[in-house]
Amino acid sequence: MAPPNLNTFRLYQLWKGNNKFLCGGRLVFGPDAASLFLTSFLIGGPAITFCIKMLLMMATDPAFSYPILVGGWVLLVMDFAFLFLTSSRDPGIIPRNSHPPEMDESMDMTSTSMEWVNNRLSNFKLPRTKDVFVNGYSVKVKFCDTCLLYRPPRASHCSICNNCVQKFDHHCPWVGQCIGLRNYPFFICFISSSTMLCLYVFVFSWINIIRQQGPLWSVLSNDIISLSLIIYCFIAVWFVGGLTVFHFYLISTNQTTYENFRYRYDKKENPFRRGCLQNFKEVFVSDIPPSAMNFREWVAPEEISNDSVRSVSMNGHNTLRGSKEKFDLEMGGDKLGKEGTKLPAILQNLNFNDDDHDDDLKRKGNTDGGVATFDPYNGLSDRHDLQHKIMNAGSTLHEQPTR
Repeated sequence: MAPPNLNTFRLYQLWKGNNKFLCGGRLVFGPDAASLFLTSFLIGGPAITFCIKMLLMMATDPAFSYPILVGGWVLLVMDFAFLFLTSSRDPGIIPRNSHPPEMDESMDMTSTSMEWVNNRLSNFKLPRTKDVFVNGYSVKVKFCDTCLLYRPPRASHCSICNNCVQKFDHHCPWVGQCIGLRNYPFFICFISSSTMLCLYVFVFSWINIIRQQGPLWSVLSNDIISLSLIIYCFIAVWFVGGLTVFHFYLISTNQTTYENFRYRYDKKENPFRRGCLQNFKEVFVSDIPPSAMNFREWVAPEEISNDSVRSVSMNGHNTLRGSKEKFDLEMGGDKLGKEGTKLPAILQNLNFNDDDHDDDLKRKGNTDGGVATFDPYNGLSDRHDLQHKIMNAGSTLHEQPTR
């Protein structure tokens, strides 16, 4: 299809992330997608060897070999299918802003954060974090200097792919892709089918050896293929099986790998937990949301260029021009923000009204000794908070009021 005019390109051709695209932007891979060849070899090599051995045994014992051969091929095809679905789809990339949030709105909104994204511009204050309510808990969202937006809850910026990803779990080098909201169910199916394939080959390789006549050590020395498959699968199942068990634990507690290692929900309240059954239904039964990105749309380079606002740096030497959109994450829905701006669907049910409350945990509507605010970014000591307050007060005294 020819472009509408000579100055337009497909979005994937101008995308500032590190992704690799195939089939005209229909397939989205990570920058380390070449690791898929190694992963495919480590999975397919032993499995195909096992299937070839069972195929050769069909000449002498077809009733035993044929069902095992079919089962092996089914598991192998499933494993490769889930690997492809995990690695080749948008994991939940959040569209970037070409400008930071509206400056007037940023100055009007209060925040308990004493750290400012740009603290040298007297007419522009953008707090590093803001509070939003999720399931009655106040959760801090952080500003991304690269994507120029406040990341929604559970999102994080992947330094490898250079994208903000919804419900970011981790970047998996074995599939060469971020694991996020839109490909996590396929990732779980991939590692689960890999575990089942390892156990399948391991068990039936032992059965092949046991069914042979003679001393065990003699049979093992004569059947090198089965012995090699037993050793390989025994080692592999500890890695992939342990990973599968770990992720089922995360699903049962509604955590991501990133949250588990960084926030330690076992020591504090998890605002996203909904009960074990509902947590599993959220992953395996809920519909996968549509992609917020259309990498095949035609765009002009200036439409997505943010060279004038590369990032909102702490030195504040650039003049920043605000965007009319407070957030540009996933447009849709009927709810409107200030001045009629349409809010993203992922943020429509969140309350952005901050209260001058304590930074630790608090419950919505609970003012008498309630549960305190969940703060994933509370790493500052009282000394650092005091220093920030003193610096902020000093800068305020030197500011000249503008009308």
